[in-house]
Amino acid sequence: MTQERHYDPTNDVLFKFVFGREERKHITLRFINDILAREGRKPFEDIQFRNTELTPDKSADKLGRLDVFGIMEDGTRIDVEMQVVNHLNMEKRTLFYWAHMYLHFDAIRVGEGYGALKPAIAINIMRHSFLPQQEPHSRYVVYNPDTNHQLTDALELHFLEIPKYQNKDVTKMSRIERWLAYFANKLNQQEKEELAMQNVAISDAIQASNQFIMNETAYREYLAREAAILDYNTDITEGRRIAREEGHAEGWQQGMQ
Repeated sequence: MTQERHYDPTNDVLFKFVFGREERKHITLRFINDILAREGRKPFEDIQFRNTELTPDKSADKLGRLDVFGIMEDGTRIDVEMQVVNHLNMEKRTLFYWAHMYLHFDAIRVGEGYGALKPAIAINIMRHSFLPQQEPHSRYVVYNPDTNHQLTDALELHFLEIPKYQNKDVTKMSRIERWLAYFANKLNQQEKEELAMQNVAISDAIQASNQFIMNETAYREYLAREAAILDYNTDITEGRRIAREEGHAEGWQQGMQ
């Protein structure tokens, strides 16, 4: 009997296999609709995946960037990024990628006005915490802080900080909490079965993950990615320690950005 392999659903290679394939786009659509709370309004029904692999910021960057980007049936652009390391500049990075998404992929053609531009939504799933609030899910838009008037729906940023998630009774979870529970991967076998019963897309995501992780070639790629993540985090930790000892922590962090 083949031994069961444990895995982390936030591994970005595994994530893209599960959420970035045409044959499993129903999983991605359900995830997006749940995170955007579209159950009370017309949910997205289709997504066209686009390749957005970018050149690493520098040659020494072992991780590059893996994400899932798609255009919905109404033209809305949605980018789902699995952020596996803390680059210390998440605010600027997400705005940079949002701008890239908002203005590219035939966003506006010759002869069209600015009204042709479609909303762009970034969903960041993160292995680390960086926002001040304790809630694991945060949503940001452009609004007037004095009147609370939202200027536009063109920009919407979501952050799912996995370390902040706290387990609870599966039957009492919200739609977003179910996905947080899936990514946090802290449920026992019975709880996982209950979670799968509550959300068919999560059940299919678990099955796809098991399929990936039991493939020898894919599993080696998974392990290589985890090793690269570990090496990066180890280098960052060691660099911060040396910087503190030398009294240049602030300058070192600015250099990493």
